Amino acid sequence: MTIAAKNIQRTTSDFQTLLQDQVRNEFTAAQQYIALAVWFDARDLPQLARHFYQQSLEERNHAMMIVRYLLDKDVEVTIPDVGPVRNSFSEPRALIALALEQERAVTDQIVALAKAARAEDDYIGEQFMQWFLKEQVEEVSQMSTLLNVVERSNGNLFDVENYLARETVGDAGTDPTAPPAAGGAL
Repeated sequence: MTIAAKNIQRTTSDFQTLLQDQVRNEFTAAQQYIALAVWFDARDLPQLARHFYQQSLEERNHAMMIVRYLLDKDVEVTIPDVGPVRNSFSEPRALIALALEQERAVTDQIVALAKAARAEDDYIGEQFMQWFLKEQVEEVSQMSTLLNVVERSNGNLFDVENYLARETVGDAGTDPTAPPAAGGAL
């Protein structure tokens, strides 16, 4: 018995090509967040570690949302390798600054994706990107706040740990407006 194949698109628009690139960017961000989480975990800072393990899952889910979108559009999907991940840091502030820099870069990538969809009159693609634009505002704000808290702690990471234990940061639950992730969100 054979399974009929869908008519998978082998040629893609610029927007779809950028989406494929974004899958790599999201998986790389997920791996970078694991590296940050492990750094904090190794230093017995469980709240910071938990925060970045959770951020890693969010980035993985973002990649899988894009994969699901491409599959739903009958676009052939290739799962890429990931970019380099930094593991060596001299002080905690550098980890949070890297996370903020990463979120700002992802914001620029998401804006470029929305612009590409609009330029191609791909209204469905443009609508798909709206959730990601909203998400990036939250992500940049969250990392900016965390960096401010780290800087105000004057090196006392227990203050940062208490802040994360007390505040809801990046752990607001499932967003019902989020696009579905291939295989389900973790």
